[in-house]
Amino acid sequence: MEKYYISTAIAYTSGKPHIGNTYEIVLADAIARYKRLKGFDVYFQTGTDEHGEKIQIKATEQGITPKEFVDDVAGEIKRIWDVMNTSYDNFVRTTDDHHEKIVQKIFKKMYDKGDIYLGKYEGLYCTPCESFFTESQLVDGKCPDCGREVQPKSEEAYFFKLSKYQDQLMEYIEKHPDFIKPESRKNEMINNFIKPGLQDLCVSRTSFDWGIPVDFDLKHVVYVWLDALTNYITNIGYDPDGSSEEFSKRWPADLHLIGKDIIRFHTIYWPCFLMSLDLPLPKQVFGHPWLLVGDGKMSKSKGNVIYADDLVDFFGVDAVRYYLLHEIPYAQDGTLTYELLIERINGDLANILGNLVNRTISMVNKYFDGEITNKNVVEDYDKELISMINSLEEKLDKKMENLEIGAALDEIFEVLRRSNKYIDETTPWSLAKEEDKKDRLMTVLYNLLESIRVCGIFLSPYLPDTSRKIKTQINNNKEDRVYLEDNSYTVGNPEALFMRIDKDKKLQELGQN
Repeated sequence: MEKYYISTAIAYTSGKPHIGNTYEIVLADAIARYKRLKGFDVYFQTGTDEHGEKIQIKATEQGITPKEFVDDVAGEIKRIWDVMNTSYDNFVRTTDDHHEKIVQKIFKKMYDKGDIYLGKYEGLYCTPCESFFTESQLVDGKCPDCGREVQPKSEEAYFFKLSKYQDQLMEYIEKHPDFIKPESRKNEMINNFIKPGLQDLCVSRTSFDWGIPVDFDLKHVVYVWLDALTNYITNIGYDPDGSSEEFSKRWPADLHLIGKDIIRFHTIYWPCFLMSLDLPLPKQVFGHPWLLVGDGKMSKSKGNVIYADDLVDFFGVDAVRYYLLHEIPYAQDGTLTYELLIERINGDLANILGNLVNRTISMVNKYFDGEITNKNVVEDYDKELISMINSLEEKLDKKMENLEIGAALDEIFEVLRRSNKYIDETTPWSLAKEEDKKDRLMTVLYNLLESIRVCGIFLSPYLPDTSRKIKTQINNNKEDRVYLEDNSYTVGNPEALFMRIDKDKKLQELGQN
């Protein structure tokens, strides 16, 4: 069985994740579930990044220890990932003992090799981003990543020789055109960071102590990126003194799925760390776009933060998953508004999908007491529908291979739309009035059930609960992902998969008008 290792970035435990942070885990989950559907041995890792000055400051403000603070936030992040019905195999934490021990060994290995050296850092520091910048990197005198104020800082620090691996990294990117996706992010990394020349990287701090101690120089703690990025290998059995069989099987990762704002760390720092350790690089890093709310990026200061668990309370898990997966294009930022979300639920989920399933099962119950086989009374209308059902998997494979998740959902909904049109073309209610058309009517309803069955299977990576409900209602467990000529059905009772929402009433309820 072919392996597939997918990871999200680990969520920073500075606070509760908003819907934009949650998008990444849902996206990764859809990819992981699709790969499982295709028979891959999937390992899907997520978790939390728990060290750093920002967390120490927040914990002090609350009068608790940093460990108490991160335990609370990590628990909340895991709860929300579970609310979103994500099928991760491992939820890792950078405060886990085994991770801390291996990070210390990694640091020592790089030091012994001469890739880490002791120096002094003088620069402009942004506490929220935990990053140093030079004067020229600032934008309007402020942090180029978050736009906040920076402070001059000077301290003794260990440095990683990023510059040593610059040519090797550039050569790797040129030889592996799919390593960084989308193309725009790759060009940004090459032109803005690699070509101007890589600066050696600060990998330890002495001005705070909430981090993994450098065990041969205890006044230093390992700086956040060396600690955080190595989670992708420490949790699958990497050990500089001898790695496990699982590590040999799982590494390299097939896909690191991350936000576009941290692509520099994953496509420059991380590959250079791996080169230092003589390890293969991940096959692909995809910097996904952001989910914007209304007219801008979510932030607590703007007061426009929306949380996933609140959205789920209002609209249900699968409706929120559908919106996140469908509305955020491959390479552009997507927008979340309550109006658009309600329109998608009513238009796609209730009308196209829910209505099709409900009408079909109701007709099977009404005309044939719920029992259907294929009578093979075929007309031209049938051929196009059956052809669409049979070509669906190939189309989905192409879209999923390119990480075009929204476009993959569109392919499924094209078949569902065609199925609704097929009802209008074949007019089962008219066929039911003519005794000699009974076999044709049964064929029509059989074809509709086959379309629903196949689409239901393919919806499982994106809308797992809905897929399960469809299977229960049509009462058929066949897993074949093509049209079957010799299937049979004894359907259950139809139940609404998605209820239509009164938009004005719901917006009023949400305080939006």
